[in-house]
Amino acid sequence: MPRKPATTIELAEDDLQHGQALLAQQHQVATLSTEHDTQVRAVAAQLGYQLPADCTDPDLIQRDIAANMRRSVEACLEVGRGLQVLKLACPHGEFVERLDALGLDRKVAVKFMTSAAKFASLGSNAALTKALGNQSKLFEMLVLDDEEIQELELTGQTGELHLDDVATMSVKELRAALRETREDKKALAKVNADKTVKIEELSVALAKKPLVVVVPMDEQLAERREELANKATAAEAAIAGALHPAVHLLVEKGEESGLDQRPVIAGMLAQVERALLQIRAEYNIPAEPTASVTPSWLKDEDEQAVKAAIAAAQGQGA
Repeated sequence: MPRKPATTIELAEDDLQHGQALLAQQHQVATLSTEHDTQVRAVAAQLGYQLPADCTDPDLIQRDIAANMRRSVEACLEVGRGLQVLKLACPHGEFVERLDALGLDRKVAVKFMTSAAKFASLGSNAALTKALGNQSKLFEMLVLDDEEIQELELTGQTGELHLDDVATMSVKELRAALRETREDKKALAKVNADKTVKIEELSVALAKKPLVVVVPMDEQLAERREELANKATAAEAAIAGALHPAVHLLVEKGEESGLDQRPVIAGMLAQVERALLQIRAEYNIPAEPTASVTPSWLKDEDEQAVKAAIAAAQGQGA
């Protein structure tokens, strides 16, 4: 008899611990449910989807999708928004079962959800959604980038595709126009890439090459002296190898004819001498060289080459 109160106390303590564990589990479930409900509502708000009865119950969302499964573009977008929210609201593995219940193929469901995400920023009264008119055209537009869809809505054109044409095109014509737009975009991207590569190559080449090449003064002087020597050698060779023989022939012909040609020759030689005198006067060049006729910077082998050239010219004139 004395042991019965102790047993009663032990049972009461067990019940209390069990109740506390159950309450903690219920609190955890409620917390997770609240977090999940918050996530579902955030996605719905982001997509612009109006939750049915402001409730995140997957059954209600599924019925709302079924009601919107008709051919109009806005209804298709609403289906896509609902599918995205439903996927988040469903426990893991349940979403596919609900697609089967809706009679939706998984690939089609993905197109609905992609359309909703791509057109989410346009709003319900967008000119583009009105121009599309049906589900088939909507799915064809999925090949465009988000920026291209925004451009088409805001400016009425993206590339060669015009909003007015979208409204009148058949699905086949729209598909062809979108294919051409993609090809044009790829071609433009390739051209821009080639330009970028070329610019980078030129930049690297310019970076390697000094902007200003400073040639030392002694090299500049040597280059100018060499150029003058070549010109003077050519002039001397012309006089010795061409002018001299021409004078000789004219003198001989004059003696044969008995007509003195030296006055004529004197005038021609005076022209040559006048050109030399003009150079001397302009640059104050002395009449007589103050050093050897062959400059010290002209090597012996160069001097011999000059003499050989003059001798060869004289031989040709003779």
